[in-house]
Parts: sequence; structure tokens; C-alpha cells
Amino acid sequence: MTGSEIALAGYLAFGQIVPQGAQEIVKHAGLQVIHADGAVTLRLKEAGRREFREEGSLHTVITLEDETRPFRVVRHVRTWDDVDAVETWVEISHSEGGPVRLLRADSFASRVDVPAKDVHVLSLSGKWGREANVCESRVANGQIVELSSKSGTRDAWESNAAMMVSFGPSGEESGDVLGVALEWTGTTSRRIRRNWDGSQTEVFAGVDMTSGPYVLDPGKVFVAPKAVLVWSTRGKGEVSRQYHRWARNHLMPHGRDLHPVLLNSWEGSYFSFTEQTLLDMMDGVKELGGEMFVLDDGWFGRGKYARDEKNRDKTGLGDWVVNERKLPRGLSFLAEEAEKRSLKFGLWVEPEMVNTRSFLAEEHPDWILREEGRPLALGRGGTQVVLDFTNPAVRDHIFRCLDKVYASVPTLAYIKWDCNQNISNPGSMHLPADRQPNLWYDYTMGLYSLLGRFGAKRPDVMVQACASGGGHMDFGFLRHADEFWTSDDTDPYMRVFIQWGASQFYPASAMACHVTASPNHQTKRATPLKYRFDVAMCGRMGFELHPKNLSKEEIAFAKRAVADYKRIRPVVQQGDLYRLASPYENPYSALMYVSGDRSRAVVFVLGLKEKGEHEVSLGLQGLDGEYSIEEIDCDSPRDFRFGGKKLGFGLSGPYDSAVFELRRK
Repeated sequence: MTGSEIALAGYLAFGQIVPQGAQEIVKHAGLQVIHADGAVTLRLKEAGRREFREEGSLHTVITLEDETRPFRVVRHVRTWDDVDAVETWVEISHSEGGPVRLLRADSFASRVDVPAKDVHVLSLSGKWGREANVCESRVANGQIVELSSKSGTRDAWESNAAMMVSFGPSGEESGDVLGVALEWTGTTSRRIRRNWDGSQTEVFAGVDMTSGPYVLDPGKVFVAPKAVLVWSTRGKGEVSRQYHRWARNHLMPHGRDLHPVLLNSWEGSYFSFTEQTLLDMMDGVKELGGEMFVLDDGWFGRGKYARDEKNRDKTGLGDWVVNERKLPRGLSFLAEEAEKRSLKFGLWVEPEMVNTRSFLAEEHPDWILREEGRPLALGRGGTQVVLDFTNPAVRDHIFRCLDKVYASVPTLAYIKWDCNQNISNPGSMHLPADRQPNLWYDYTMGLYSLLGRFGAKRPDVMVQACASGGGHMDFGFLRHADEFWTSDDTDPYMRVFIQWGASQFYPASAMACHVTASPNHQTKRATPLKYRFDVAMCGRMGFELHPKNLSKEEIAFAKRAVADYKRIRPVVQQGDLYRLASPYENPYSALMYVSGDRSRAVVFVLGLKEKGEHEVSLGLQGLDGEYSIEEIDCDSPRDFRFGGKKLGFGLSGPYDSAVFELRRK
């Protein structure tokens, strides 16, 4: 069975579906509706099918129509020539005498006919600073297991919009595994259902609608988010590699490009910076070998609501003008200074939110998501709320304001798009009373509309998806961005686990991983500079500190480490990942990246103990031929044993780590 066969197997609807002449009744499945006349059944029949080629893929479109009502479901299945991944989604429309209510409208709903005594599901869950924890459990006979996330904005925290379902025993490189991931940044629901004797397994994924049915008017089309399927007979590792290739080749706007080594200003200065502070940071990252400087929060606002070190995150959000008290020569001056240093320039924004202490909130209180008559629940800084992106006027205003800011920086190369608030006031003054449950879906579609406008006007600008850290770690946002901020927790020890979890679905090039100060600002843990570099090198490496705080010895080491990273960057960012040793099962974590032509490889081993010695023995993967090997990014190379596909050595000392570079002879 392949992913395309699973996708084409038949969309499960409440009622009766007739795919290719076969009849079956499946209750409470992927599509449930209340028709305009109050009926709740569907009897769908295939009314047409067509196939066509587009952009290196085969696109199959299947039209299903109800027997007695003008209700239509159009299923899309897209298979790619260069990767074993399948996109599938549905479009729902009707021409009934009034609105139809969608109780469930999954993107993917299918029975997977793979015999297995045991079925397990792997998912990612967490919270702020603890993203992407790997969770795995058994789905017993007769059970329905649901994974859902319902914040509306930072949904990757609670339950990431991706999962793997294993049929029988499975590991990194063995077993039958189905990957199901949604291209969606909002509320999601993924379910696995086994029948009473375990002979059938059904898998579903789509938008969560527990807040109420989506009201669909005649002539309108509900487009479900795309579900991306990967089927592997070679374990979870192959599922991951296929997702990584698909994301780089067909999803991320600049997925095939090498991503730059950058310094983000946040942990180096927070809100307390001047022009000179930022220029000093630029000088520092230039000396280290960096390629970009990104100005984080604190640059905007005006008058009584200007955001600065006193007001911090309490004011100014939504007033997208430069704070002239802090930056009298504006953003263009900073970008010009960056260009003088051969650095690209990037900027932090948070377009989805607004402070109640802002001119925007004063002038347009109706643009804030809120339930009329109920006090506002306030978020970050005691003043933050969410803008109503279901309203085109709100999106137009934000676009005009930020477009003016971007235009003032002709060399703008990077945007860090942040999001620091859940939808905690679920009400829209733009939507009618009977359409309030539509908010959750319409908000996300509004977000994508705005992202699409920015991307169309400035296609060369890279975007980072940040949401209090990893809240936007999903394929939906990555269609408009090239990376995500993996976590606000920059402690390298914690990042070993967070990045291990993120790697289950998302490529290394999409994971922003920064070298930070020691002791760490979040956990106060002290770690060696080499350890911090080695952990950050496992993704898109950058800095989150003020270089002036590094000693001469640390600067010298950092310069060598950056040069090493630039050399191995093509392998890490564009290669195939093999997870060799799990941090959940060992006193260390081991990752291996192999170039597409198998000529180069890089092995990372990251110790997880403050004390004690540990012997490491690794079976290397993905190699083809004879290789030379050397340890890099180190002052004193260690003794190691390498023969065939075996690598062994010892770890010692606090948070010891090693990086090995392999080249085919």
C-alpha cells in the first residue's frame, strides 16, 4: 500500500458513499452535515474523475454528489514525482435552499487496510518553552483516540498538527508507518479509530469544529486544509525524511536555498537598546562570520503609546510606525549600516495582535476579537488581544501600515512574524450572530490571505514563523515562511529534546536554532560554548546574544565554529536526516545528516549529563561506499573508532558533545 492508494481509498462520509461502485455505510466519520431542510444524511456517488499534470505532480480530482440534494464534495489527491508524499483535501459546496451546517469536514478520512495486532500513534505536544515533546501510545481495539488543539493561533503548542500511525512493531528504520500532517495553523482534530476486534483502522484529520458548525451559504465553497500523507514500510525515519524533502521542494518559498547565519537582537538587549547598541551588535556578528542582523521587538509605537524599556510589551502593538525617540534616524539608517557591513537586515513584527493601550485599539475597538457584553480577557503585558482577521478591513489596514514600514527599508531581507496571544475572546463584531462558530476557520483563512499578499509583493523576503516560540510550527504557516522559531527556550540541553521532536516532521532548515549566553536566560543552566554551538548547528544556526559579552577566546572559537557550520550547512539544511540515538532512551542524542548524493555526511552527538563518562557506539545510516572522517568544531580532537558503518568514542565532562564530518573517498 502507498500513500496515494490510501488517499484514493475513499472519503468516509456520514451516511452512504459509493466509491467506484462499492457501497458501505460509515457512521460518524469525516463528513457530517445538517442540510438546509434539516436532514442529516448523505448518499454520495462519484460523478466524475479527471487527472492532469502540474509542476512535477499528478493531480487527481474526484467529484462526489449527493443522490437527492444539490450537495457536492470535490476530492483532490496530488502525488509528487520526486518525493513519496501525497497532498489530499476536499472542497464542499451546495446550491440548497438555505445554509448548510458542517458539523465535521475533515481533509482526510480513510480506512487503512493494513493488518496489525497493535496500532500506535506518535504525536508532539507541549507548552511555552517545552515544545515538541514526543508522545506515543497504543490505540486499543474499540477505541477512538483524538488529538486536538483549540487555541486558534498558537496551536502547535498543545498538539502539533501532525502525527504518525504505526501498524505493528516499528522503529526509526523499520515498520509500517503512516504520517498524517495538516497544512493548518488554526484549530485541528486528528483521530484514529479501531473497530471492536482490531480488523479495521480508520484515520481522520481536519479542522476542529467543536465550537459549533460551520455555516456554509449556497454558492460558497468550504476548502478544507490540505493533509499531507506519507506511507513508509521502513519506519518513522523514512516518514520524516519524506516530509523534509517535500517541505523543501514543494512547500517553503525558499526551501532549496541555504538559510543565513543571523543574529537576532532579542536576548542581547530585549527592549533596552539604542542605535549604538544595535550597531555594536552588527559589528559583533560581522566579526563572528554572520550574514544577517534582525531587529526584534521594541522599535515601534508613537507618543504616549511608544514601546520602550519602560512600557515593554504593554503599549504600541498595532501602531506600526518607528519609535523616533529610540531610533531617530529610522529603520532605513539601520539597514544601510547593516549593508555597509555586508549584512542583510531583518525586522520583528506581530501583525495579528494589538495592545489595548494603542491608538489602533482606541480608534477601532470593533476590530478586536471580543464577545459583546463580556469583559475582555487580556494577555501578554495585561493589554494584549487579537485582531479580527475575519474582517477584510482589518487585514487591509495592517497590510497598508506594514507595507509602508517595509517600503522604508528597500534592502529588507527577513521578517520575524510573531504571535503572542491565543483567541481568548472568541467573538467577531464582523460576523453575523449565526456565523460566530465560523470565526475559527475564517480567522486562519484571513491570516493566510494577509501572508499571501505580503509574499506576493516581496517574494524575496524570508519569513520566520514565531508564536511565543514554536506555536507556529506547522506546515500551514511554512507555505508562507521558510522557518519557525523552534522555542523561546534557548537552553541547549532543552533544545536537544525540542529539536528531536520537531525533526519528526519538519526539516532542519526550518528550525531556527540560536547560540545564546551562559547561564541561559530561561533556565539559568550553564553550558560550554561548544555545546551551545553543536546543538544550534543541528538546524539553521544563528545567535541570540550580544557579541561584546564574549571573551577573546570565545570569539576565536565562535569564528571557527561559524566557518565549520558554513561548510557543512548544505548537508545539514538540505540533506537526509537519520536519528541514531534518542535522548529519551540514552544519556546522549545522536543525529546524522547525509547529502543527497551520499558523498558527504555529518554526525552530531550531544551529551545530556553534567557529570560522568559515557561510551558512545553508533551504527551509521545512509552511507554508500568508503568514507574518511574527522572531528570538527573542537580545540582538541578526541580518540574515536571508525570502521565500515560503526563509530565509537567516549563522552566526558559537563555537556560534552562531538561533531564528525564524513567524506566519500
